[in-house]
Amino acid sequence: MSTNIIFAKHALLPTGWASDVLLRCDSQGVLIDVQEMYRQELVPSNASRIEGPLLPGMPNLHSHAFQRAFAGLSEYRNPKLPEDSFWSWRALMYQFANDISPEQLSAIARALYVEMLQAGYTSVCEFHYLHNHTDGTPYADDTVLSASLIEAASQVGIGLTLLPVLYETSGFGGIMPTQGQRRFISDADKLLKLVQRLKPMCEYHGGKVGVAPHSLRAVRPQSLHRLINELSSIDPHAPVHIHIAEQTTEVDACLQWSGQRPVEWLLNNLSLDKRWCLVHATHMTPEESTRAANCGVVAGICPTTEANLGDGIFDASKWLENGGAWGIGSDSHVCVNAAEEIMQFEYSQRLSTRRRNLLATEREPNVATAMTLAAVAGGAQASSRAVAGLAIGQRLDAVALNVNHPTLCGLPTPQSMLSAHIFASHRQSAVDSVWVGGKRIVNEGQHVLFESSVNEFIAIRRSLLN
Repeated sequence: MSTNIIFAKHALLPTGWASDVLLRCDSQGVLIDVQEMYRQELVPSNASRIEGPLLPGMPNLHSHAFQRAFAGLSEYRNPKLPEDSFWSWRALMYQFANDISPEQLSAIARALYVEMLQAGYTSVCEFHYLHNHTDGTPYADDTVLSASLIEAASQVGIGLTLLPVLYETSGFGGIMPTQGQRRFISDADKLLKLVQRLKPMCEYHGGKVGVAPHSLRAVRPQSLHRLINELSSIDPHAPVHIHIAEQTTEVDACLQWSGQRPVEWLLNNLSLDKRWCLVHATHMTPEESTRAANCGVVAGICPTTEANLGDGIFDASKWLENGGAWGIGSDSHVCVNAAEEIMQFEYSQRLSTRRRNLLATEREPNVATAMTLAAVAGGAQASSRAVAGLAIGQRLDAVALNVNHPTLCGLPTPQSMLSAHIFASHRQSAVDSVWVGGKRIVNEGQHVLFESSVNEFIAIRRSLLN
């Protein structure tokens, strides 16, 4: 059996920092050996020697790939609108989404996934809700847009959890969808059949397929129940992601419809478990937070997008008080930088509470280390893939920082280097190398497809804007 071997001076294992770590993976990219304090004179000659800190690869648990081409294009105030908000942004995003072809989607995703890899993400959960032709009619092959994303992920080497979206209505109570939502619309029966067709396609490339009921406002209760119940017969471990309680307007509309808040309704009407990822969950009561955390769900926090859209601030203190799991996502991709998402999450808590180092733990007082470990564990759970860190049985997804990068150079410990990478960044990544499934696909900070994918992305964005 062929192996890939890495020897790291310092590596962040699930149990914390370790020195002189030897890691071996098999031909499938799964770690079969992790040894600490390994004698340097015994290191095999074919091992990759890493001087900078070696980190577990970061899962990106929430992505709308096509929105990367839209990022930055809504940062102006329309004088005709009384106020600018998530809802006015959404209308502009719909216009953009309705022009993208399968070929364009694949190219946009390819460039985005290269960016992700260079920024420290090694896998992505793609919350995918473009299903139909630009005029809203179904494709003869309804896997065509999903296949574009699978192809893009496979080409660049990022791990993929594909989450086709169920989207039926434009508001609580079964309000008919708008013309702007025409490409998203499906039903539970169609989506379940799509998942069955996508499952072998994803698995062939080492990926996973789950489902994403878009939100309570976009899915009828009976459809949600059917989707979750029948998904178990396809794959009992398939992940389920849902946008929930992102905006106060959404909370108010849910109360008017059901007499319950969104998370409250979900808890009272479905059996939530570790398969579920509650994306955003920005506006929860303390009771909702306690109940949801105790179900074992993952909170999918997307700090830069939540800030960009004015969503509000997730109450991390209450969530962590109940042992809640969490991970990070780049969502609309106004920022594609794993370190910056972690920084923004901690800073949002500091601004809310006027205190510091809120997301450190008793076990790990270094906030950068604690947050990295938590985000990797939560992201792995949300992706339902074996990417939970540098441990035997997990895939060898890893990120090496450049010990000679100006932000890190001269710092005495791996803890201080990781802290500088996250909290002293000047938007220039200190990522040097990235491995996914044991294969090094970023070297000296760059992916082999970076230049070609960027040029293709620029051409496609230009054509979409003309």
